[in-house]
Amino acid sequence: MLNKGKKTPMTLTLEEWSSEAVAIDFVDKGGWPQVKDSLPPVVSALAAATGFDAKAGSQLIVPAMDGAPAHVFFGVEEPGAKKRDPFLAGKLASLPPGLYRLGEGVADATNAALAFLLASYAFTRYAAPKAEKPRLCAPEGIGRARVERIAGAVALGRDLVNTPANDMGPEALAEAALALAARHGAQSRVIVGDALLAENFPLIHAVGRAAAQAPRLVEFTHGPEDGLKVTLVGKGVCYDTGGLDIKPSSAMALMKKDMGGAAVTLSLASMVMDGAVPVRLRVLLPIVENSISANAFRTGDIYRSRKGLTVEIGNTDAEGRLILADALAYASEGEPDLLFNFATLTGAARVALGPELPPFYTGDDTLAQEIAAHGRAVNDPVWRMPLWDNYDSGLDGKISDLNSVTSGGFSGSIVAALFLRRFVSEPARWAHFDVYCWNPSTKPGRPEGGEVQSARLLYQLIEDRALRGKA
Repeated sequence: MLNKGKKTPMTLTLEEWSSEAVAIDFVDKGGWPQVKDSLPPVVSALAAATGFDAKAGSQLIVPAMDGAPAHVFFGVEEPGAKKRDPFLAGKLASLPPGLYRLGEGVADATNAALAFLLASYAFTRYAAPKAEKPRLCAPEGIGRARVERIAGAVALGRDLVNTPANDMGPEALAEAALALAARHGAQSRVIVGDALLAENFPLIHAVGRAAAQAPRLVEFTHGPEDGLKVTLVGKGVCYDTGGLDIKPSSAMALMKKDMGGAAVTLSLASMVMDGAVPVRLRVLLPIVENSISANAFRTGDIYRSRKGLTVEIGNTDAEGRLILADALAYASEGEPDLLFNFATLTGAARVALGPELPPFYTGDDTLAQEIAAHGRAVNDPVWRMPLWDNYDSGLDGKISDLNSVTSGGFSGSIVAALFLRRFVSEPARWAHFDVYCWNPSTKPGRPEGGEVQSARLLYQLIEDRALRGKA
């Protein structure tokens, strides 16, 4: 059971505004001399002694007589700076314990509050937080409920990714999805084990059948039936050994996060349902563990997919695209207005763009522009990559309709996207996100560990699309 022995997850919320809270004034290097000249001499002397010059991300904590913080100055980028971090205020989560409020000079209070909450996240399932966290008052005039909704949904996804596979196997991940669905009154079902064959999901079954916990497909729907039809598909490989094409130990170190696509899906679904966005939301999570056993699927095996295409297994470590293929074919049968899938799919995507910038693929230029624009607007960066048709023929099979991989070692992320496209009935309605779901090191608003990528931008996009109809 998911909750067995589990500590209460961290709640990321803002406090009621209070004039008694410690004020945090934002100031840049250009404006600091004037501010400094207006301060009491003792505070100016403190700034000089500590070397505070309002460098971006730096803090000057002015103590009260009892030593507790009485005022904070926080350095931000100067206007027109080429390098700007919208989540820079996340550094304030390192302040001493206490109640704080945003003061003068804050350019975007909503982003600052969200960054503070996201930076305050800690994974507490197995160990208590090392120190008490500072608390922030909800700035006046912001959409507090929305900020807390987004932060809470991101925390949900981060918790799922951070939990190791012994506690986040197929049963636990499915349970987490069903619990979220139940919390919002969504209709749900789960197909487990050999029932996948009976209901024509042969690829999901083949990938997961060797594991101790049976493969499964979780499905839930929510929202008005006449709303914009939005379907989300998330790769839920709870651990990936590579199968019979086993990974080296160094490549298995982070394989607990191979269900990151499912975590992104649930995070986004949480935002949409909790925000009562008027869409007909459908969530599909193919959930497996790619293990090694006597009945593991093999390189060279051929399976007929749900869509009817026969697929030769080119490498058992390319398993994510297989389970997504069946799920995407099933998703397409519902003729959604928007279809998004999320997967920690290829190392090639990391080589190309690194851990912070997930590539996405779509055949719809208008949708691509919307995705990129929303990513910039909410500081949830993504980068469009091409569905390069010249590479598609490399997937053609010799004794099957297609192979799961190409014979060359190039363009791995593009090839994976092209494979998935073969199973989508209306490619123009679809976008694929090859996410990493992990922060290798701590940055403002992004603590080291599991991460949710692309969900925040798509929450805004789905909301905007719903408001203007099915255009």
